[in-house]
Amino acid sequence: MKTTVRDGLALMRPWHACKNLLIFLPLFFHGGIFSAPEKMAAAAIGFAAFSLNASAIYALNDCRDAPQDRQHPRKKNRPVAAGRISERAALTMALALAVLSAGILLAGRGMIAQFGAAAATLAAYLLMNVCYTVFGLKHVPILDVSIVALGFVMRILFGSFLTGIPVSSWLLLTVMVASYYMSFGKRRKRCNELRALGQNSVRRVLSLYTPEFLTQSTNMFLTLTIVFYALWSVDAQTELRYAQGRAVWSLPLVILILLFYHYDIDTRPDGDPVEIILHDWRLVVLACVYVAMMLLLM
Repeated sequence: MKTTVRDGLALMRPWHACKNLLIFLPLFFHGGIFSAPEKMAAAAIGFAAFSLNASAIYALNDCRDAPQDRQHPRKKNRPVAAGRISERAALTMALALAVLSAGILLAGRGMIAQFGAAAATLAAYLLMNVCYTVFGLKHVPILDVSIVALGFVMRILFGSFLTGIPVSSWLLLTVMVASYYMSFGKRRKRCNELRALGQNSVRRVLSLYTPEFLTQSTNMFLTLTIVFYALWSVDAQTELRYAQGRAVWSLPLVILILLFYHYDIDTRPDGDPVEIILHDWRLVVLACVYVAMMLLLM
């Protein structure tokens, strides 16, 4: 069995580290990206630790899902499913990544505002995802989506503990419902695989959802994302931080981003949020415009 560096990286999925940019959200919306280098350094350490932690989960997940992945037209090319990395080697790699993640966080202890809370959040994320993968929680309807959504909320809380910057409740709620929206949208897209591949070729949990429920849930959480973001943009604390309370000006741009993303869920072959965002230049450009706009408004 020949294992290459490329296979190792595929197992780690470094491109999914873009999800962990949420760690910088408390610092970004507080306006400290350029003015607080010590907090930026703490967030960067946390980003590295969390990314390695998430990669450990991906390696573990690929071991558990290898039999099903071999029946899937795209996932059969994953290193474990394709036999380029043995399950034992993947598990060893997962353990090493988890240990390295903890080591990086510990090494940066002196720079982290609330080390105990940050370490507990990182450990809780790992434990939650081990239960999700190993103990079958990923096959329980509603609970599977809720764990994914909680993982995104934990990223923001982790960033808050790293930097000592409190997070707006409206911002937390916005991220939570947006995570539900993306998760239900992904399942709505992949539910079609049941008809194309057969029930044994995809996640069992998809067979327990109905297309109607997934569509209604996706639309509901899309609406809630817009509503909660709007409430954050007009919140008193937010208005104090942005020029003359003009954060609400970003709302049309956020709606445009969400509509393009919603369109992509139906028109692109893969419903995975990372794949959608990275392969749609319009979303990338709009995201960059949003970041620049918010920096200017601060």
